[in-house]
Amino acid sequence: MVYVIVGASASGINAAKTIREYDKDAEVILVSKDDRVYSRCILHHFLDSRRDIKDLDFTPKDFFDMYNIKWLKGIEVIGIDIKEKVLSLSNKESLKYDKVLLAAGASSFLPPIENLRTSNNIIGLRNLDDAIKIKELTKKVKNVAILGAGLVGVDALAGLLDYDVNLTMIEMGDRMLPLQLDKYSANVYEERLRKEGVNFKFGVRAEKVIVDNDNNPVSIKLNTGEKVPCELIIACAGVRANVGFLKDTGIECDKFGLIINAKGETNAKDVYGAGDITGRNPIWPTAVKEGIIAANNMVGKETFMEDYFASKNTMNFCGVATMSLGIVTKPDDDYEEIVDIDGKDYRKIIYKDGAIYGAIVQGDLSYVGVLTQLIKQKINVDKVKKPLFDIDYSDFFNETENLEFVY
Repeated sequence: MVYVIVGASASGINAAKTIREYDKDAEVILVSKDDRVYSRCILHHFLDSRRDIKDLDFTPKDFFDMYNIKWLKGIEVIGIDIKEKVLSLSNKESLKYDKVLLAAGASSFLPPIENLRTSNNIIGLRNLDDAIKIKELTKKVKNVAILGAGLVGVDALAGLLDYDVNLTMIEMGDRMLPLQLDKYSANVYEERLRKEGVNFKFGVRAEKVIVDNDNNPVSIKLNTGEKVPCELIIACAGVRANVGFLKDTGIECDKFGLIINAKGETNAKDVYGAGDITGRNPIWPTAVKEGIIAANNMVGKETFMEDYFASKNTMNFCGVATMSLGIVTKPDDDYEEIVDIDGKDYRKIIYKDGAIYGAIVQGDLSYVGVLTQLIKQKINVDKVKKPLFDIDYSDFFNETENLEFVY
């Protein structure tokens, strides 16, 4: 049996390890465009020099030898023949498989802003090469613009705070991290970052990159007419699933990415998928789970992905910890908000008909374990006769006559 895994990030690495643990004799081959294993979630730690390249590797030492995995690194899969079970590689070779996991991830998206896709010094923060190039360029420029105030944009911002550059963040929404934070919790970070010299432009849209005679950016023109000086632009306006190599293969994709079921199966026999290539649950823990689930089913151990609780984000910028769960603002007036502010600690719960649909906890995070389970399990809190912020695990258990605990 030959198992091939495409991609060396969260899904691919964990899938390869899982397959080997269940099948000691099979051939396990991992193919990746990357020639290093690293965590994309902590690239900003490389930018701020808290970690070097070696420290970004999330695998144990000698991982590939330990698990007897053949690694074809620095090679891209550019096509697949699902009838012949053959992968076409960028080195002009082909690779046969019995079962294959597609975990090729996603790439930075460059929005259709005039000159953005053609000028120099336009970089995402998706790959290690991006981070290396950003570190090199920031030694030569004075003004850096970050397009997008989502998680990747804020990571880029945090990684560059100690650099001798002027930082401007440009966001169409009215706050940073609009999908993860509400106005109050976002403002806590924004005030601290402004003290660090960060310039925020909210509620605006970039219309044009103005370049010099060498096609290097000098500024970004906003829809307000303002021109923001910049010699380096870090584009963090989202990602797109790496599904280009699947065109005309018969493997089904939609506008998000590769389509998989709860077992990680695609519509093609013996072809599985996991991680950002699906374009659906872009957080590290979900990618890990999807890789492990797919690997189990590849070796014949039927397993289902039942936990799609992807809207869970933990962040810690400027010494302030925050966790957001589920929705962070009321979708309509049928929902209720309960807010508790105690000094620097902020807690908000959004609920309807006895169920909690979202929460933000900033400062003291000791309550997030309870909240996570309440949201994830859709537990009805109406039966609990105490304030929502005072709920603990004991409120959902009772003692039987023989002193056993029951839910």
